[in-house]
Amino acid sequence: MSRFSTSFVSLKDRLSDAEWQTRVNLAACYRLLDRFGMTDLIYNHITAQIPGKPGSLLINLYGLLYKEITASSLVEIDYDGNILHKQDTDYGINKSGYVIHGCIHRARPNVHCVIHTHTRAGMAVSAMRGGLLPLTQTATRFHGHLAYHEFEGPAVDLAEQERLVRDLGEHNAMVLRNHGLLVACASIPQALNLMYQLEMSCRAQVDALSAGGLEAVSLPSREVLERSAHLYQPGTRRPYGELEWHAMLRLLESDPGGYPPYDS
Repeated sequence: MSRFSTSFVSLKDRLSDAEWQTRVNLAACYRLLDRFGMTDLIYNHITAQIPGKPGSLLINLYGLLYKEITASSLVEIDYDGNILHKQDTDYGINKSGYVIHGCIHRARPNVHCVIHTHTRAGMAVSAMRGGLLPLTQTATRFHGHLAYHEFEGPAVDLAEQERLVRDLGEHNAMVLRNHGLLVACASIPQALNLMYQLEMSCRAQVDALSAGGLEAVSLPSREVLERSAHLYQPGTRRPYGELEWHAMLRLLESDPGGYPPYDS
């Protein structure tokens, strides 16, 4: 069999129930980002903490499409990118994955999932001097709750980790200038929901500004923006993404694309 095959031995009976469920959810998250058009060939990453294994993360094999990722194909690494377990394959991991993700997981123990994307709209907004504007109801949730990190080139320098953590602070979403988007949340469902909302905000902004620039759009009042943003913050109402997750799984499982099962 090819050393670059996408068929892997199931790990279901070798892992704890908690780790297996995390793997299933993370694989589903990868598939959903593909479903929503938020992938970049074989690049980018979604990481998740492994329950009961402090300091261990799950990440994708570097070379698989998001729609090919399964629970068993995910790689166990530590915060420094050392591979603790992976399938017998020539696929490895991308250094940028742990440079960006590992430091956030280490600095924020309450963060159990980090998603980073290079979408067309996300990159476009990341290059705008004004960043994300509160043009829509979706975008208002990020008003005053969105971090920014200046571009330092491809994320392969470990020295950048300190600045990534500093710039993210206690926020759950960040724009990487001239680069892309990032969210860091308490669960996989919450991270998927937040990235979806951030991406939709960016797409709406690109569409609105293309119709005539800043002079053609209107912004809500400061009072409305602050009240709206507050309603979406963690602990204010329900944890957004948890209720939506079951619907997202139904969407994925009914997809006619013929993908192999992600929970294998």
